[in-house]
Amino acid sequence: MSATYDVVIVGGGIAGLSLASALAGQCSVALVEAEQTLAYHTSARSARQLIPSYGPPVVQELTVRTLELIASRDAGLPEPVLTPRGFMLIGDDATVRAEASGHMHRITHAEAMELCPALVPESFSAAGLDTGSFACNAPVLLEDHRRRAEAGGVDIITGARVHSAQRLGSGWELGAGQEGFQAAVVVNAAGAWADELAVLSGVEKLGLQPYRRTAAIVDVAHPLPAGCPMVAAADDSFYFRPEGGQVLISPSEHVPSGPEDAKPYPGDIEGLVARLNTITTLGIRGVSKAWTGLRTEAADGVPVAGFDAEARGFFWLAGQGGYGFQTSSGISELAAGLILAGQDGGASPASRTAEALAATRWSIRR
Repeated sequence: MSATYDVVIVGGGIAGLSLASALAGQCSVALVEAEQTLAYHTSARSARQLIPSYGPPVVQELTVRTLELIASRDAGLPEPVLTPRGFMLIGDDATVRAEASGHMHRITHAEAMELCPALVPESFSAAGLDTGSFACNAPVLLEDHRRRAEAGGVDIITGARVHSAQRLGSGWELGAGQEGFQAAVVVNAAGAWADELAVLSGVEKLGLQPYRRTAAIVDVAHPLPAGCPMVAAADDSFYFRPEGGQVLISPSEHVPSGPEDAKPYPGDIEGLVARLNTITTLGIRGVSKAWTGLRTEAADGVPVAGFDAEARGFFWLAGQGGYGFQTSSGISELAAGLILAGQDGGASPASRTAEALAATRWSIRR
């Protein structure tokens, strides 16, 4: 026997959980996750920074909305999700000018050095600062979405990898782990496995590509000051930020990968440590821990949220790239609205934002 729901969400990362909490109490929902724990893959490996100046215009719009929605709930949480922490780009003048967006303003070299005195002055000539950026307590945000979803009647099933999915009558039938499900709408929030789930479901894949991104927590001789912003190279070759008395660093690599439980490649962190010990006075002494996540992207670099062009009732919520947490509440609000309104197949998107994210847009397929 299969359990019947209005919506089955496949994937228990930030995308699936935030949608589950947005839909909770408005329709019957099940969320199925292949791993034994929620947010096991990329959502557990976030840089934990929400940056309004990061990404294309529609991503920046969703980031601002996400910050509004999270802030509206922060007072009711045991500890806040958001803590102000600036984001600073450094590099040569041309690169900083090209990468700085409307949410970022240029600052002088002296101002940049005051914000992050660990930088070697000769290592950069220009800087931009986003003062509307926030540190994100990802575990608290994930737990809030889980709690809100379950309080609204969402059934969350872990250790249930989808092994079969087919269109059946007016809806879908799925097999996941030892369970069976029927639903009018299937949401593909499977992250790096989104195209694989589509193929399994008999749906044409979108050409979503996972990319590696490695990070590490390092011990340093000279910790960054508490008010130091997250610092990123304007050429996207590294970033670092305070992590208590330690420092989080990343080589910001963008290497294609298959969907997998990614691990750091030998040399990635070591090479960045050597570079940072040249262009900063941090004095990195050792690596406490390192990890790699997968940032899955559509061909045009914009997330996908919308019904499939051909497969009725198949909803894409994927391709968030490096914008998963910072767009999560905004994109789930939009997705929930589309699902509840019964938008489908060839129906027109409900807004300019929905049109920019639609799975039917011409720029998405590789």
